[in-house]
Amino acid sequence: MSRLIAIVAMTPQRIIGRNGTLPWHLPEDLAFFKRTTSGHAIVMGRKTYESIGKPLPKRRNIVLTRDPAWSAPGVEVIHSPAGLAAITAPDETVFVIGGAEIYAVFLDHLDEVLVSHVFENYPGDTALPVFEHAFTSPELVESHAAFEVLRYQRPTSH
Repeated sequence: MSRLIAIVAMTPQRIIGRNGTLPWHLPEDLAFFKRTTSGHAIVMGRKTYESIGKPLPKRRNIVLTRDPAWSAPGVEVIHSPAGLAAITAPDETVFVIGGAEIYAVFLDHLDEVLVSHVFENYPGDTALPVFEHAFTSPELVESHAAFEVLRYQRPTSH
């Protein structure tokens, strides 16, 4: 299977969303996301895609949905995690960009997780599933006034 990397921002209480959107506006985090995922495939759930409203430019957009009739222009559709393996090359890097159900579905297959740890607590209705137990201690990637990005890597013996 391709190299799978989850990329997510969360609060200290693991909040990642509210009413289908990000509960905060952090331009530096959006820039990190764009810089990191551009030129790669991204996989997201249907609800995440619909909250964005269009394919993200300079990326291969893949949507995982249970709805066999769902489609959108500029998007590849899969109906299971196995569908991702069927349409991506073994050496391809794929970023899992959410939401919570999609992170949970791919959790056992992730090679690493890039987390923007937002320092402030924001109210929300969507939380990131616990994943840290399956990964090594994080390393600092970037530090900003409102958040820091940490990389968690799966031990190579998985």
